Amino acid sequence: MKLSGSEVVLNMIVEVPRWTNAKMEIATKEPLNPIKQDVKEGRLRYVANIFPHKGYIWNYGAFPQTWEDPHHKDGNTGCYGDNDPLDVCEIGSQVRSLGEVVQVKVLGLLGLIDEGESDWKVIAISMDDPESQKIHDIDDVRKFKPGYLEATVDWFRIYKVPDGKPENQFAFNGKFKDKAFALDVIQSTHEYWKALIHKRTDGGAIKCTNVLVGTSPYCCNENDAEAIVGLMPPYVGEHSAAKEVDKWCFLGQ
Repeated sequence: MKLSGSEVVLNMIVEVPRWTNAKMEIATKEPLNPIKQDVKEGRLRYVANIFPHKGYIWNYGAFPQTWEDPHHKDGNTGCYGDNDPLDVCEIGSQVRSLGEVVQVKVLGLLGLIDEGESDWKVIAISMDDPESQKIHDIDDVRKFKPGYLEATVDWFRIYKVPDGKPENQFAFNGKFKDKAFALDVIQSTHEYWKALIHKRTDGGAIKCTNVLVGTSPYCCNENDAEAIVGLMPPYVGEHSAAKEVDKWCFLGQ
């Protein structure tokens, strides 16, 4: 965590650039946790375009060194963590790149309950965005980007409906929490990650191999890491996206 004046600035890893549909995510169960497209029932996974939205409506990603502990029942949601890093919705004007590391300013938080699990969504804006100088908290988002927060709630509520699943639910009736609340959640998930990386809690199938945390029993040297990367399948170029990526979905009220 880094302080820049009165702002809290963190590094976000971009998993899904805005307007794209491929459900890319940090593969926590693979060594060194590469970013890969999620696969379900043998097929690459995409999110639907639900009118009027096109794919993801923000640059979507995660904060490294955080973990929503599936053994911890959150007092606010009444649900256990989703076993993943803490998610981030970056609302700046630039479309970011897959795997890009972006310095962002924390603004607030939405409490999603996704299939019975706590799945917090941090709202943030990149520090290099032109509007970052005037957007400092969640109320500023309402002022300078009217409708964006409402669209965010709507997106998370219905994005799995085209797959035949029910609408998602929210903590606090879908109301956004402020920056202070968001920072508390970030800090707690960082503590859960520290317990995970130091083998003080059971991570199950999660691979904690790393090259940076020298006090972690999972730490390896760069040669070991290069050997792991060398065992990965070779890159075969871009694949053609499924035709349904271009399809619009219209949901009845």
